[in-house]
Amino acid sequence: MLFLAATPDIAPLTDLINNWIHIGQALVGSIGALAFIFAFIWKITAVEAKTALEAKQWIQRIVVGTIGVEVAGSLVSILTNSVPASATH
Repeated sequence: MLFLAATPDIAPLTDLINNWIHIGQALVGSIGALAFIFAFIWKITAVEAKTALEAKQWIQRIVVGTIGVEVAGSLVSILTNSVPASATH
């Protein structure tokens, strides 16, 4: 019964979640930057106005998606920090 009376240690789980958040943000940031560069080059080299407009729309989608990932990471960080270090049952 001594084992059941101890408070669970959630620090490893919180660290795991934070590590995955950082990895995800790094991947999205890298892929987003590469996609942004290609869309910008596409916009610059576009001959037709319709193609330039499509490139501009893709740039907007990339920017909004990248901001969305950053906001989601912040929200998860807030949620994981709101859990007390020694959660009791």
